[in-house]
Amino acid sequence: MVRSSALSASRLAPVLGALAMLGPFSIDTIFPAFPHIGAQLGADKLAMQQTISAYLLAYALMSVAHGPLSDALGRRRVILAGLAAFGIASAGCALATSLPMLLAFRVLQGLSAGVGLIVGRAVIRDVLHGDDAQRLMSHVSMIFGIAPAIAPLVGAWLLGWSRWPAIFWFLVILSVAMIVAVVGLLPETHPREARQPLRVAAMARGYWAMLSDSRFMRLALAGSLNFAALFLYISSAPALVLDHLHLGQNGFGWFFIPMIGGMMLGAFVSGRLAGRVGGIAQIRIGFACCIAAALINAIYHYVVAQPAVLPTVLPVALNSFGIALVFPILTLAILDMFPATRGAASSMQAFIGLLANALMAGLVSPWLSANLFQLALAAGILSVLAWVFWRWEYQRSKRPPRSPHDADEAVSLEPTNP
Repeated sequence: MVRSSALSASRLAPVLGALAMLGPFSIDTIFPAFPHIGAQLGADKLAMQQTISAYLLAYALMSVAHGPLSDALGRRRVILAGLAAFGIASAGCALATSLPMLLAFRVLQGLSAGVGLIVGRAVIRDVLHGDDAQRLMSHVSMIFGIAPAIAPLVGAWLLGWSRWPAIFWFLVILSVAMIVAVVGLLPETHPREARQPLRVAAMARGYWAMLSDSRFMRLALAGSLNFAALFLYISSAPALVLDHLHLGQNGFGWFFIPMIGGMMLGAFVSGRLAGRVGGIAQIRIGFACCIAAALINAIYHYVVAQPAVLPTVLPVALNSFGIALVFPILTLAILDMFPATRGAASSMQAFIGLLANALMAGLVSPWLSANLFQLALAAGILSVLAWVFWRWEYQRSKRPPRSPHDADEAVSLEPTNP
């Protein structure tokens, strides 16, 4: 088993960050191609939106299996199988001749794309603890953050060079490159003696125990709703960039680069704060940024009829900065609740978050994306709800335990060492 060291952290960060990028690339590279795909396959804007929601729903459903599979079979083997399936699915999307065929292969993409992100979180907690784990989680987030910024630019460039299937062939090449990287650079971090047998009944009981655990649900909902506020804008990017800001298919960088710049800066700051500023203080700063961003955006779009680019995208960048401060602390706290089944805990956390994202993409975004004030208001409500769940857990964690059992179950929001 790989143990904590500067060498292992420096090796793991690029590989895990690249694996986590696969999901965002699957979503964002096709945004510039929406009009082209819709014209060829006879799909309107609402139908094209379902290529995101179908992908996310499959991603969410399969996320509950990635972690337990890695707990039973090892992290590396499951990641390689997922990457192979993703490559096959991407080739199917490139060859699609109808919208139902495209949606079917998008579902297969969703079933496999999350393996790197979900299992990667468990890998981090396998090898590192305390402040070191927070730093590596932040470094991975910085690398992961590059994907949504460059993916639409890559998609637009590929459209200028070829037709829309080239985007999916690019994803095939990307999956092959990831397989090579995993084989060469990612060691197995979950030894055989630590693995849990894969039993469906036991897995279901474990998930039910997580869903029944009020602490887990408060932490998971805090993280999921907070990111859902940002994902509402991500899934509304075609309407925002093309319809409201009138930037054209090459203009997605105006939205994604500031947004991801904020996320990468937040991840960098989180890594620098590890061991210097407490997790509670960091979470407070992060939520303050998220709620302030939504408030600024809502006021601006309520007052201004024709939005300008920078006043629209800079508050979103502030939102992503705040999310990057909050996310590592909440995720590590969740993984620490179930040390024997970290893969399953990562899966369930991802499942809850992805369901929220699928709801944003499939229902809320099509409903609200025509009105930027309503979009900002909805994002603000999500951020406030996330803060409420975190505050609820924080207040309960401050109460003195009523029994030894309560003391054993207490979860710290500060990164800890074993």
